[in-house]
Amino acid sequence: MRPMVIDLRKTDDPRDVVHRAVQMLAEGRAVAFPTETDYVIAASIRDAAAVERLVGLAPERAGEPRLALALKSADEALDWAPRLSPIGQRIARRCWPGPVAILVADDHPDSLVHRLPDAARLAIVGTGRLRLRVPGHPMLADCMRMLAGPVVLAEPGGDGGSVAVTAEEIAARGGDQVALVIDDGRSRYAQPASTIEVDEHDFRIVHPGIVSQETLRRLSSLMVLFVCTGNTCRSPMAETIFKQLAAERLGCRPDELERAGIVVASAGIAAWGGGAASVGAVEAMRDCGADLSGHESQPVTDTLVRQADIIWTMTASHRAAIIAQYPEAGGRTAVLSPDRVDVIDPIGGPVATYRTCAEQIRQHLIARLTTIQLPVRQPPASKPAV
Repeated sequence: MRPMVIDLRKTDDPRDVVHRAVQMLAEGRAVAFPTETDYVIAASIRDAAAVERLVGLAPERAGEPRLALALKSADEALDWAPRLSPIGQRIARRCWPGPVAILVADDHPDSLVHRLPDAARLAIVGTGRLRLRVPGHPMLADCMRMLAGPVVLAEPGGDGGSVAVTAEEIAARGGDQVALVIDDGRSRYAQPASTIEVDEHDFRIVHPGIVSQETLRRLSSLMVLFVCTGNTCRSPMAETIFKQLAAERLGCRPDELERAGIVVASAGIAAWGGGAASVGAVEAMRDCGADLSGHESQPVTDTLVRQADIIWTMTASHRAAIIAQYPEAGGRTAVLSPDRVDVIDPIGGPVATYRTCAEQIRQHLIARLTTIQLPVRQPPASKPAV
């Protein structure tokens, strides 16, 4: 029996498609969805028979789960993998929704996987690991928001293990096991998602895909963001001093930190883009052997807040402003001073005030650096001067 095919490009109201797909999934039937990389076949994990049929469509890979567990967002990852390492959390937050699947251990007793029926649990676990994914296509995301319980995904392989990149291909591979195929044309990337495995300190690519090793390496970096008001004195000084201290701790130069896995930035909650650092800040940093003359101010943006792992503000009011606009960043945002003492504002004062401010920032950072785990990745050795 051929599946029903709905062409999204010819649909007047996509919400009707969402409701039909959700109904079929709730009834234990399989639905083929487009993603940004390929077409996948989905089933509700609450229906054991549907999951079992899906397993029969998925390729067998030694030591890996046959099916992927689709999540609504990166925020759900810790529900299924409570021991997901900081590097895994960074990649998830920056790549999802998107074309990256993450293999993680499921051995934590608090993992939701242990609350699933045995048949469903065995289908998504391979030698103690889960494959987690948050596809970027809105159709599947909309359906998952309306469906009770998680969704599992199969990617039936073609010749040479190729992924299905059109509705016709997924319909042929799913056969009579698929009740509905949602057609949105050829998938955007028409390549596999990148599958990685993460551990406590690093990641490795298990199955190459659209996202390169270099890009994943950059996205896995620890990002520290310093925030003040105008991003012309306090936060750029904090950025500069942090780079010096972190480089000293890792045994590299400040300009090698990104290759060591650390990205440092600063911004202001009321900053204009492109402003120069204040003269006093430039002078204070020159005393420290650093050059702030090329600094350009920037405002706090959605992207900076979303990607930052640590956000340190100069005052309590700066922190309050960040959390008021970005409540989801509350757990990552703190006043720089461990004692929540505001860093003095030197703007308009003599150079001596800037030096006092810089020293206050340095002492706070020395205390803060003892509380965070820096990446263990080392930058390539510097080439000797010729």
